[in-house]
Amino acid sequence: MQRPTNKPNNPRFSSGPTSKRPGWSIKKLDTSSLGRSHRAKTEKAKLKEVIDLSKKLLGIPNDYLLGIVPGSDTGAFELALWSMLGQRSVDVVSWESFGQGWRTDIQKQLKLDDVRDISADYGDLPILSDVDCNRDVVFTWNGTTSGVRVPNADWITEDRQGLTFCDATSAVFAMPIDWKKLDVVTWSWQKVLGGEAGQGMLALSPRAVERLESYVPPWPLPKIFRLTKNGKLNLDIFNGATINTPSMMAVEDQLDALQWATEIGGLKGLISRSSKNLDVITRWIDQSDWADFLASNVKFRSSTSICIKIIDPWFLSLDSEMRQTFVKKIVQLLDREGIAFDIGGHRDAPTGLRIWGGATIESSDITSLMPWLDWAFFTLKSDA
Repeated sequence: MQRPTNKPNNPRFSSGPTSKRPGWSIKKLDTSSLGRSHRAKTEKAKLKEVIDLSKKLLGIPNDYLLGIVPGSDTGAFELALWSMLGQRSVDVVSWESFGQGWRTDIQKQLKLDDVRDISADYGDLPILSDVDCNRDVVFTWNGTTSGVRVPNADWITEDRQGLTFCDATSAVFAMPIDWKKLDVVTWSWQKVLGGEAGQGMLALSPRAVERLESYVPPWPLPKIFRLTKNGKLNLDIFNGATINTPSMMAVEDQLDALQWATEIGGLKGLISRSSKNLDVITRWIDQSDWADFLASNVKFRSSTSICIKIIDPWFLSLDSEMRQTFVKKIVQLLDREGIAFDIGGHRDAPTGLRIWGGATIESSDITSLMPWLDWAFFTLKSDA
């Protein structure tokens, strides 16, 4: 196959940390807070600004609280699970590695007895009508390692008795979120907005706050997991007083990303950019005879973590190890050529490719990438 000539301007298609926004430069960041205490008046105000801008952009209800917590999305979600689970039975909804990881923690670390596993294989979505919302419900909005997302929150009942815990790290800022159906929501800075790692965001509904103030889990909580003092929610956390020390450089970077998001049309603009990236890959897939989406149903296909499987009969005739080797060669070839970085599928997922389509990625770069995928596949196949 003839070698393409048009390269992506930005080859960063990693699914996390993700590419910086278009036009980003470290020189544009305000460095006046570096070397200052995060508890100083100006610096605390910057942390509160991250909270306020995020809440405004995402349309989070006024009666919900939003705070910055340690440990990225993983830390935020673990904090929520360890602080609030145990009062009720739990349904864990999973269809890829992160949901499976939450199930493992709930069963083997928290050792809860009545845990139902409502799951599906990679590429599919569980039967959501099987979920009992009178139990606590734990799920990911978007499966980052499978490219499968829930299409909506219609399956969550309005009069639920349990709490809904949603790991939404690859969804917020790229997909519509029905906040009133969610009680605990977490995400990280380094996904859709291309921020730096280390801090997580935790949104709580009034029902989640009530759980925190009325229920004490039977296990000890480390300091970085404690959200209450003397039986009351520590509101300082939701006003910029973080539990641990954040990087003020990362804070400045997040403010830069949030301001950019505001300038391009807010949440609608972000969702539109991500949707256009998925559209580009969809048009390419429709014409491809060797590649397809891992997500089997268009209704729950992710626009951020876009996972691709290889359906070429020759490839499918190879054993598992040979398939993995072949895909690694595709990834390495495109990396060497400066075409695409970090597009191998997740280690726990079926062998394939994964292209980030979040809002910081230009659709023109996705368009330029597609012929290179064809070139790499057929070049390596002819050499095999």
